[in-house]
Amino acid sequence: MEVLQRQALCVFLALVWGGNAAAQASSEEDDLALAYGDKSSVSIATGIRQAITRAPAVATVITARDIEAMGATDLDQVLESVPGLHVSVSSVAANPIYSFRGIHTGSNPQVLMLVNGIPITSVFLGDRSQAWGGMPLENVARIEVIRGPGSALYGADAVSGVINVITKTAADIKGTEYGLRGGSFNSRDAWVQHGGELGPLEAALYLRVGHTDGQKGVIQQDLQSSLDKLFGTQASLAPGPINALRNALDARADLSYSMWRLRAAYQQREVGIGTGLADSLDPGASVLASRLYLDLTFHDDNLVPNWDVSSVIGYYDIKEKPGDAGYMLFPAGAFGGAFPNGVIGNPGHSERHTHGSISAFYSGFEQHRLRMGTGFRIEDLYETTESKNFKLVAGPVFIPLGSIVDVSDTSDVYLTPHKRNLAYVFAQDEWTLAKDWTLTAGVRQDRYSDFGTTTNPRLALVWDAAYNVVVKALHGSAFRAPSFAEQYNVNNPVTIGNPNLKPETIATNELAFSWQPANTLQTNLSLFHYRMRDIIRFEPSGSGFTAQNAGDQTGRGLELEATWDATRNLRLAGSVSLQRSTDEATGQDAGLAPHQRLFARADWRFAPLWQLGTTVNHVADRKRQPGDSRPPIADYTTLDLNLRREHLASGWTVSAMLLNLFNQDAREPSLAPGNIPFDLPLPGRALYVQFQHKF
Repeated sequence: MEVLQRQALCVFLALVWGGNAAAQASSEEDDLALAYGDKSSVSIATGIRQAITRAPAVATVITARDIEAMGATDLDQVLESVPGLHVSVSSVAANPIYSFRGIHTGSNPQVLMLVNGIPITSVFLGDRSQAWGGMPLENVARIEVIRGPGSALYGADAVSGVINVITKTAADIKGTEYGLRGGSFNSRDAWVQHGGELGPLEAALYLRVGHTDGQKGVIQQDLQSSLDKLFGTQASLAPGPINALRNALDARADLSYSMWRLRAAYQQREVGIGTGLADSLDPGASVLASRLYLDLTFHDDNLVPNWDVSSVIGYYDIKEKPGDAGYMLFPAGAFGGAFPNGVIGNPGHSERHTHGSISAFYSGFEQHRLRMGTGFRIEDLYETTESKNFKLVAGPVFIPLGSIVDVSDTSDVYLTPHKRNLAYVFAQDEWTLAKDWTLTAGVRQDRYSDFGTTTNPRLALVWDAAYNVVVKALHGSAFRAPSFAEQYNVNNPVTIGNPNLKPETIATNELAFSWQPANTLQTNLSLFHYRMRDIIRFEPSGSGFTAQNAGDQTGRGLELEATWDATRNLRLAGSVSLQRSTDEATGQDAGLAPHQRLFARADWRFAPLWQLGTTVNHVADRKRQPGDSRPPIADYTTLDLNLRREHLASGWTVSAMLLNLFNQDAREPSLAPGNIPFDLPLPGRALYVQFQHKF
């Protein structure tokens, strides 16, 4: 890895200086802005829009036009194109695992996801919610991604990366659009959106409904298969297919008037349980979820001279419960026949979040641009419910109850309601040290009611080394707050909480280079090293597995990317991502994340109104977690095609997407100790056809 890093850096620097000698010193920066449009700016790095090449972070911007060219229909397909980020999958409900730079965990709480700049984290597990069920893209204007820590601006969970999804406003839509999509796995979607004036308001409205039976990848063995060997039974439902059902409803409204903007969103999901809540196949189970988001924003970029002020107040509510069939943790006949109807456990929960903040930019100093702000958040897991037909005793051992008992209001419930209060302040200074040199220094302090205070600084030095070369040196720290399941689980069949947990922390150093040797070619190289401390893991204890601050991890790597407009009608883009992550306790590879990933895209407008897109994704060299003796996870390469015809008739656009063209047996790793021994199959070849109309 170190040899590869040195070689890549030497090649890059040689190209930079060679390119400087050969290039013409004209208005290259203006040409870059014209070529890339709004891809050339980013707001996630500092809270205000600025050139991406000079932003004090390693960032990626994906626009609505990029999404169309890819033929992507879900957020996860798009995020796989980001260097240093691999989208894996969880065994429960096939939830995405956004693995940044080798940091890969089951519920993925180290990644902060924002929608329009507002966190959507569930306090229950620290993820996007257990029934995430994907996020459609028709209403997405752009996606901004930071690789590396972001707690100095965004607080908790911005450890390995930050993803900000920005939805469309009335100005982005400009009229009415509707569309239909159908294809493999009995998949079908329909949507409509409108952007325009609604009386004195500018309004953007969006509605989408969707269904898929999901892929039918086969699980050869599950956890019950191992228990069958122990008890001499044949209860397991494996071999059998993954339960990947998804039903979805999405509704969004964006209303703006003068300096005010009101956003509201509602999502309803029914998501198949994947390989089972306990890694034993459960073909009839699903998770039902609803998510309601509301936020009101005020923004005045000249409230008084030199002051840009914004404030936001918001609320969101998440409810999750089992579907009508409930959850069968283990099938009929489990544990030597002690459970003739199966081991049944039906947990549910509801949580609400209230938040508010105010921030201001001051630009009255000649060499400084200051940002400061404060805010609060109330995270309230206000209801937990559970019914089950077993009692758990030390071991853990499942004792039959004979019938299903509702224990929601008793001491036997898996987790009791809890509330957490948070207050924070932050400050940031962008200081022009000298011509072509900018130093960004920021710090944020968060005070939690349950585990205390954490302070996270960052520094970024940006040097315009030449008219077409920018060099960045970055340092930042971040933290991840313990989830309520990690702190307060009491009667979970496997995992027990620990209220004395400390937050996970990370410190990251980065060196980044951006070079534009010609108007049509943009390249970026990023080198990174991080050190994680106090990683929260469930360690063996007398009653199962108890949450502990029991892990440390270090990682290093590089990301090299390039975009080339080869002709007026052909754009080529690609990236190479390399990383090594080490578990400090064992000295072994941390496991699960790919050491190597290559991604390439070609978008070819081969005839007027016709466009062909090709995507290649190569995922390689994935090790097991320490203590997992299974062979390494197999490499895979997938090829996707997207054929698009615009203005076919009266404003219709037609697309055909062929995914995994060669039907590769691609798999993502199951977690140690290997309850699903042969890993989690990804979908095979799939075909989708989409019709979209605008007027």
